Amino acid sequence: MAGGSAIRGSRVGAGPMGEAERGDAAPRLVVSYFCAHGHETRPAFAADAQVPETWDCPRCGLPANLDSANPPPPPKIEPYKTHLAYVKERRSDSEADAILTEALKTLRDRRARGELIY
Repeated sequence: MAGGSAIRGSRVGAGPMGEAERGDAAPRLVVSYFCAHGHETRPAFAADAQVPETWDCPRCGLPANLDSANPPPPPKIEPYKTHLAYVKERRSDSEADAILTEALKTLRDRRARGELIY
């Protein structure tokens, strides 16, 4: 039993000799994209592929485009809305007062009749 190396029959420098064994690389097109933070991203595309107008910056996640002088602005982030905020969008103060008054009247009527309220 031979011990030592888990990889047998290899030596430093062994392996593929380059493009002769792997074949020729497909022609590539390197495109520069620029984000609002000034980062430049340079993905490579196949020469015959359609290049997208926008690309997400891998460093900051902002959208990037091909124009270095005029990158796209960061997207506007809407703050988290609570349930109450959504209700206030749908109801006016007068409508809310009317609904509350009706609910309180119903509750008081049930209590007056001696019904159990859970």
